[in-house]
Amino acid sequence: MLLTDRNFGTAFFDPAGGGDPILFQHLFWFFGHPEVYILILPGFGLVSHIISTFSRKPIFGYLGMAYAMVAIGVGRLRRVGSPHVYGRPVAQHAALFRVRHDGDRGAHGREDLLAGSRRCGAGRSRSSTPMLWAVGFIFLFTVGGVTGVVLANAGIDRQLHDTYYVVAHFHYVLSLGAVFALFAGFYYWFPKMSGYMYNETLGKVHFWMMFVGVNLTFFPQHFLGLAGMPRRYVDYPEAFLLWNQISSYGSYLSGIGALFFLYIVWDAFAKKRLAGDNPWGVGATTLEWTLPSPPPFHQYETLPRITGKDH
Repeated sequence: MLLTDRNFGTAFFDPAGGGDPILFQHLFWFFGHPEVYILILPGFGLVSHIISTFSRKPIFGYLGMAYAMVAIGVGRLRRVGSPHVYGRPVAQHAALFRVRHDGDRGAHGREDLLAGSRRCGAGRSRSSTPMLWAVGFIFLFTVGGVTGVVLANAGIDRQLHDTYYVVAHFHYVLSLGAVFALFAGFYYWFPKMSGYMYNETLGKVHFWMMFVGVNLTFFPQHFLGLAGMPRRYVDYPEAFLLWNQISSYGSYLSGIGALFFLYIVWDAFAKKRLAGDNPWGVGATTLEWTLPSPPPFHQYETLPRITGKDH
């Protein structure tokens, strides 16, 4: 539609021809709002596996979490348009902190948050690199969820619409939350995929570089948004200089952390520290940890039977 507006004289989004510029945002968010929830769902699965492994406890509230994730997929389609009629994403606090006005669906969100936090506290958690990334995910996603609740207030969102507050909220939820979950999954399954063990100390250094860097980058943007700094502007008044400088320093640290990650991967393949079948111990109970690392092709002639006792 935009292509034909620009090149073939149509007026879907041009008010002069009877079009509506807001229609573009409605159509975009019909895709964009469900997308961000679907993108975070794999992260929930990764973090659930990792925390249950290192806490050596099964997933708390498994059935409630399963229903909550299904409700996310269905509920996003129902809620796609309304949050963006008056502003940017107002409900992107998603599953771990989904506080809804209707009681049933709100209970699912609280169940998810309780499930994550109780698994962290249960059993004997080990501060391995995957566990650090998983806990970092919960922290960052919760911060993003809280700011999403703020933006769900129509009066406040009208003031904060298209400011750096929305930028900070969105990045905490998706660009930080989802990325930290992916790093957690990478460090957790890298020994199984490659057969080699990464340097645990370097992995923890990478986590702290990224954790400090991303928080320095995006947390000050809440203050900028509350002060009225709009997004998508190439320049800004000097009053906004301090928080922008801190945000820039954080982004430099995050960039160095990304390069450091590449070095960790290189180091693992260069030093060739064999990982073994199961480097995570008794907490890792899923089938892949019963196989050599990396797993050979065609492991089972028939699917193995898993019983409750095995779990």
